[in-house]
Order: sequence, then C-alpha cells, then structure tokens
Amino acid sequence: MQIQASIPSPTFSQFNIGPVTIHMYAICILTGIVFAVWILTARWKAVGGTFDQVLDTTLIAVPCGLVGARLYHVITLPAQYFPPTGSLINIVKVWEGGMAIFGGIGAGALAVFLWCRHKHYPFGLFADAIAPGLMVAQAIGRLGNWFNQELYGWPTTLPWGLELNDANALGKTQVCFQGSACPQGTLFHPTFLYEMIWNLCGAALLVYIGAKFGQRLRAGQQFAMYMMWYGVGRSWVEALRINYSTVIFGLRTNIWTAIFVAIAGLILFIVLARKGQSRLSQSQRLQAVTKAELERLAQEEHK
Repeated sequence: MQIQASIPSPTFSQFNIGPVTIHMYAICILTGIVFAVWILTARWKAVGGTFDQVLDTTLIAVPCGLVGARLYHVITLPAQYFPPTGSLINIVKVWEGGMAIFGGIGAGALAVFLWCRHKHYPFGLFADAIAPGLMVAQAIGRLGNWFNQELYGWPTTLPWGLELNDANALGKTQVCFQGSACPQGTLFHPTFLYEMIWNLCGAALLVYIGAKFGQRLRAGQQFAMYMMWYGVGRSWVEALRINYSTVIFGLRTNIWTAIFVAIAGLILFIVLARKGQSRLSQSQRLQAVTKAELERLAQEEHK
C-alpha cells in the first residue's frame, strides 16, 4: 500500500550521552515546564509577585504533579499494575511510559493551593497566572507522545494521518480495533497534534480574554475557563484515541474525567462570578505580601 500523504513519526525516541539514556519524552516534558514557568513568571510579576515566589512554588508543585500523574495512570489501568494480571513493581517503572495529565494537574493544583495558603499568596490570582502556561506546557508535552509513537487515534485515510515506523519507540506496535494488528501502511489520527493545536489556541484565547476583560473577571475565572476549554477538547480527542483503559457506562475513564473537569470549570466560573474576589483586591494583597517578604529578606541580609 503506497501512502500518498501523511505525518511521519520520528525515527528515534531516545539517545545516549555516555552511559546515560536521554528520552525525548522527558525532554518535551521539561521543555514544557520551562515555558510554563516563563509565562507564569511574567504574569505573576504583572500582578505584584516575584520570580522567587514562582520558583519556590514550582519546586513544590512539579514533584507532586509528577507523582499524581503516575498514580492516576496506575489507578485507571489496574490490570497492568496489580495482581493477578499485573505486578506492583511496574508502578515505579516510569521509563516505560504512563503519566496522566489529569492526575498531574490535580495533584499539582492541590500542592499549590496548600503552599499559597501557607505563604498567604492569593491562590485564585496564581491559578489565573499559570493557566495559559499550563496549556502551552501540555501542548509541548504532547510532542513526547509523537516521539514515543503512542496514544495515537483510530485508523484514518485523511492526508494528515500519522504514519508509524520501526523506530525503538514505546508505542510503535500498530493496533486497530479490539487490539488486532493493522494492515501495513495504516495511518492513524495524530491525536497528539489535535491536542497541541487545541491547547495553543486555548492559551492564546486566555491571554486575549485576560487582556481585554481582565478587570471584569474575578480572580480564578481564567483558570475556570482553562478547565472548561481543556475538558471539552480532551473529551473529543480522547474519543478518537486507541486506548484500552477502564470503561464505565460505555465511556473510558479519561473521557468521564474530561467531562467532569469541563463541568467543574463551568460551575467554578459561575460561583466566582457571584462570590469571587476582584483581581484588583487580590493583586493589592499580593503586593503587600511581597513587600513584607522583601523587607524581611533585607533585614536578614543586614544581620
């Protein structure tokens, strides 16, 4: 079968520097984190914060997010990790893949919430500041799935279908309906690309809305919009994927989670519109906290 047009898959997914193996998936994740921190820093400073506050919060959130991402994946695919069909040792084999963004965002958000309460930072303002950065980070992270040749969609004849190859990648095995092998040359929906485009459009939209209507919005509403946008997008992208996770009432757990996130975002947006604090008041609060921190640091340096 001759393929007329397609998106090729990378010919490698890892490389070695001496005895160390570097996975492109990890590079994509780390690159996404760097961009998220960069965007967050610019937006956080604009409302009265500092880079040190961002750095401290990031050092708390990222490890918690990685653990949460792994645990969510393990819980939604119990057959691979728990007896009698799986092995508990597989839980720690993160190099074999298996990080779920829903678990990462959930655990990371909880860690940030607790840290913000401890440091007296306005959590709603922080959530708004990170929202576009999260979408950019998730878009970059999806390139890791492309390198791994994993999480692609159902077979397609569209000219932008994804073509797999025999590179040493995690998901290179071609599978179609019910897990059976696909005919050679089969193309697949590039769901990594769909989600990348959706997330980048969402990030641009959040920045535009924040610039245009920021003074009218309550603190946290931009993050609520992120939840709605990502939840809706992930639900239809997930429906296209070949994925054999747990099915509940005809839908996989990831689709149910995406729907729940979108609905929760809508409810949060409405509640904040009625009872949320203004961005101006939270910005003034952050400026006061920042001023106190800087004064304390200055005093400590003079001791």
